[in-house]
Amino acid sequence: MELPRFISPEKEVPVGIQAQPVQTRKAFDDAQVEFDEIKADLTSAEAQGWSHADAERHIWERGLELMRRLFQGFIDAQGSGLVAGPVVDVDGLELTYHRERSRGLGSIFGDVRVDRMGYYTSGSGTLCPLDATLNLPPELYSLETQRRAALEVARGPFNAAVEAMARTTGTRVPKRQIEELTVRSATDFEGFYEQRKLAEDAAKGELLVLSADGKGVVVLVDDLRAETRAAALERVQTLEDTFQKKQRRNAKRMATAATVYTVDRFRRTPEDFVAELRRQSPGSRSRPRPCGKTAWASLVKEPEQVITEAFEEAHRRDPRKEKPWVVVVDGNNVQLELIKKCARRFKVDVTIVLDIMHVLNYLWDAARELTAGGEHAEQWVAERALRILNGEAGLVAGGIRRSATKRGRAPESRKKVDDCARYLTNHLPFLRYDLYLREGFPIASGAIEGSCRYLINDRLDVTGAIWSVRRAEAVLKLRALLGNGDFEAYWSHHERREHARNHGARYSGDPPATIPPKRRSGHLRLVHSVQP
Repeated sequence: MELPRFISPEKEVPVGIQAQPVQTRKAFDDAQVEFDEIKADLTSAEAQGWSHADAERHIWERGLELMRRLFQGFIDAQGSGLVAGPVVDVDGLELTYHRERSRGLGSIFGDVRVDRMGYYTSGSGTLCPLDATLNLPPELYSLETQRRAALEVARGPFNAAVEAMARTTGTRVPKRQIEELTVRSATDFEGFYEQRKLAEDAAKGELLVLSADGKGVVVLVDDLRAETRAAALERVQTLEDTFQKKQRRNAKRMATAATVYTVDRFRRTPEDFVAELRRQSPGSRSRPRPCGKTAWASLVKEPEQVITEAFEEAHRRDPRKEKPWVVVVDGNNVQLELIKKCARRFKVDVTIVLDIMHVLNYLWDAARELTAGGEHAEQWVAERALRILNGEAGLVAGGIRRSATKRGRAPESRKKVDDCARYLTNHLPFLRYDLYLREGFPIASGAIEGSCRYLINDRLDVTGAIWSVRRAEAVLKLRALLGNGDFEAYWSHHERREHARNHGARYSGDPPATIPPKRRSGHLRLVHSVQP
């Protein structure tokens, strides 16, 4: 027979008269019954003909219910959530009445119920001290369910996350709820990185390397920046646009990515580098691996803010500026100006290196206009790349211009040649590859390119995806945490911050401790204690 609860949900009881929490039945009895039934199933005559896969599936299906009952038993064993002293809210108002309140909780094992005392007084809200003890979230879904959902969203599409949660847990989380939980899960990203301790390997490496890049993400029209939004609203989609795949014009918002890491010097000759490009191994030397690499990206923040954060992270790693600071860029003029501005602000000398792969792309474009292609084009590029690596970028720029003129190329047939020459000429201060290779500096932006591909392209730049900035920003943060290897440490920080927001901020002082239930068997006894 169902035993009566300590206090009827409808009955208001002044705090001065307290019902002592006496445990009258074992909280885990239901779990024991389920366990015994599972054992009986596995030892039954019918089970003798099962394959191992049949047994696995049966244990999984029944095991979820067993774990749900165990979890329910744990919650029941915490008692009714009564406290010994007064309950005072953040406004200093003493809550003089309590009443039993019930709520659901969507755990990874399935739905459970939490019955606990809620304290209140006339004109106040209700506070449940047991909620603070258990660190219950305001939403239906438990923090562990939210953690699992965040991991799935960081790895793949929202629809796939819904399916994965249904397949691997005992609860179902609809897509809209997963989207909202994603935003909430990323709330403490900035705070986590501000307070975290440096990893042990963050100080290793002879060089401190920074890099930044930008990638466009298709977003809702309302989330475009003002100028792009105005152009998007004026755009008329035509059949030609559709067939030529131009439907994304004026539909993207730029995400800025940054990375910071340390690495040992890797000294090479220009000939070594060209041999590497041609897959001709220059020897048995292994390339040093980056240490303590941290990468992140943002759609919301302006490029200046992201680059400033990169310099702040670099300063945390090398506050005395004892290492050479190397900044690898792709030649974007806005980024270059922001990097120079940050260098002046942080009072640090930086070596700006233009990504050699971007230079090679320009050379290949010029080669296609000046040569017949094939091996001749490859040889043409290799010769000029070697000269640029030897510090002769200015001479190469002049030489390819003269070559196009001697061949009588019309302006429209030498556009790529002129673009290449202009690119080299405009960035001459950042093309000292002879010096960079001699000093062992990185000359390619593979680290930031890889980060952009992982953080942005692989997840946000998928066919047909149109993002709200709010949700895309949350996904970028979660992917950064996962890629940096910081997700578990972040989640522990996030749970602490959730407790402070949801519970600590609602009380005057710390939330009061609840009275643990007495381990007593027998019938229910209601004990009144009148306080003077």
